[in-house]
Amino acid sequence: MAAIATVGQISTIGTLPGSKPNPWNIFLDADTQLIERCLGGEEAAWEDLVKVHTRRVYAICYRFVGSDHEAQDLTQEIFLRVFRSLKSFRSGEGSFTVWLSRLSRNLLIDHYRRTKLDRATDSIEEQLPMLEEKTSMSARTDGLVAGREASEMLQAGLQKLSPELRETVILRDLEELEYREIAQVLNVPEGTVKSRLNRGRAELARVLRRRM
Repeated sequence: MAAIATVGQISTIGTLPGSKPNPWNIFLDADTQLIERCLGGEEAAWEDLVKVHTRRVYAICYRFVGSDHEAQDLTQEIFLRVFRSLKSFRSGEGSFTVWLSRLSRNLLIDHYRRTKLDRATDSIEEQLPMLEEKTSMSARTDGLVAGREASEMLQAGLQKLSPELRETVILRDLEELEYREIAQVLNVPEGTVKSRLNRGRAELARVLRRRM
């Protein structure tokens, strides 16, 4: 991707204290080792980081915006932001996947706000009516439909959800993050995650039934 081409232009990132090679690195997870290499100024490590995580970031972007071109631009923007802020990542405070998902989510919400200037200023959640229909916690939205046509229907259905419900469904049912990880990404209690997920699944199921 184009983001890879920008790696060579980034030369101002310093090194973490104690990031010199040491024998304990063999016990660090792959992401942590890769991040230490990036912060140590190893250019190839930046390319590896992009290669490893591009698919996940692009998938989140595409499911959120529903446009391949827009998702590619947002994916590049996210990795540029990663390059600028990677020093703020602390492995002891959670996984890199959660950190990256949170960064992606924040950028996507910023993007949504920029492109929806006429959106009400009040919280979307407060404006949503309570959904009476209940769905099983074990229901998986990606199991409702199958095949290319069904995938397109699922994507169209996701676009009908509010951003709060859409991102929760994406992170749980498509990206398969744990509830606690989603709570960290969205900075909300796990109970709120489960509530949004139930509502999002119910609303998505209704949308898909109408389309089918």
